[in-house]
Amino acid sequence: MAISKGKELRPGLWETVNERYPGSMITKTDFVPLVKLSKPLGEARLAFISTAGIQPKGTLPFDTVHPVGDYTFRRVPSDSKPAELEIHQLKYPTFGANRDLNVIFPIERLQELTNERVIGSLTKNFYSFIGYNMDPERLERTLAEDIADAVEAENADLALLAPA
Repeated sequence: MAISKGKELRPGLWETVNERYPGSMITKTDFVPLVKLSKPLGEARLAFISTAGIQPKGTLPFDTVHPVGDYTFRRVPSDSKPAELEIHQLKYPTFGANRDLNVIFPIERLQELTNERVIGSLTKNFYSFIGYNMDPERLERTLAEDIADAVEAENADLALLAPA
């Protein structure tokens, strides 16, 4: 993999967030460099990661009322139909998403892009967690690392991350 040295996706992002919301974010003195995709998108395996709090129906619900958040994630089979999934989230309005889950968790759109060979394939699972977490260091140290390990185990070539 070719690694871009010294480039941030959005230079100054951490400083801007910390200025607007003092004490709410991790102070970043380093960053993860961007990596160029080593193959065409039409041959690549994509993982999708979302803060939407989406999970298969009947699975353990997220703890949406814990004062510092829930630091777990759920695997969502990438071949799922929206009717097999539910939103377990209290921190954003879900009216539109309940009408069409794809507005926050574009599972059908990603399946279509794979069927059209725009994307080579999807990982067996997508990953979802709730974005309300009041301990950013814990989020980075545990949840982010756990999801990264899961994505790596599925041999993803790239990951698409989407906030709810």
